[in-house]
Amino acid sequence: MRFVIVGAGRVGLRTARVLQESGHEVVLIERDENAVERARTAGFEVIAGDGAIEETLGNADLEAADALGALTGDLNDNFVACMIAKEHGCRTVMRIDEDYREEIYRRYASDVDEIIYPERLGAIAAKNALLGGNIRAVADIAQNLQLVEFTIQRQSPMEGYTLSELELPSDSRLMAHGKGEAPLAIPNPDETLEAGDRVVILADFETLSDVRSIVVGESEPATALGGA
Repeated sequence: MRFVIVGAGRVGLRTARVLQESGHEVVLIERDENAVERARTAGFEVIAGDGAIEETLGNADLEAADALGALTGDLNDNFVACMIAKEHGCRTVMRIDEDYREEIYRRYASDVDEIIYPERLGAIAAKNALLGGNIRAVADIAQNLQLVEFTIQRQSPMEGYTLSELELPSDSRLMAHGKGEAPLAIPNPDETLEAGDRVVILADFETLSDVRSIVVGESEPATALGGA
């Protein structure tokens, strides 16, 4: 696949490297001369210029691209780049940083295919390493919502109960269930929870410690799982 990445800073360059290592074609767009030089030294094709200008994006051959990632630290530039890419039929992914308010997120979310918070994605990896074992943060859906995967243990309060008997807090929902090593699937209310089973739950950060206590029987404070 061919990807265009606007922004050759820390986030853009790491993303480009991962894509390239997976065998994909990547072209970077960057206006800062030092960042351009670093990316070229790293072996990437780089177009020097402003990724929020249609002429610059045209030099990246958007018609042949599968997707564009607007990963600069400037929200307005990212949005403009995504809108131009949309006109060329590209899938669009836009970076938004933590200091933007929820209403800003909502305003832009309907216009692009996906919004990412790089700081949160990095925090999820660190969080999983710290949590270990039977709890794994899957994704931050919004500023107050997180998908979390729990693994049922023999000491878990719900071991031996059916999914229909799983009573979660009001601000949480069971989204998927997997038996042992089987793939996750739509929950079957009559399925019995056994050690090794996995459940994926969407929950508000404020209720995560309660969900954890119900599902795996641990009662660490919510900050262990909360906002990234």
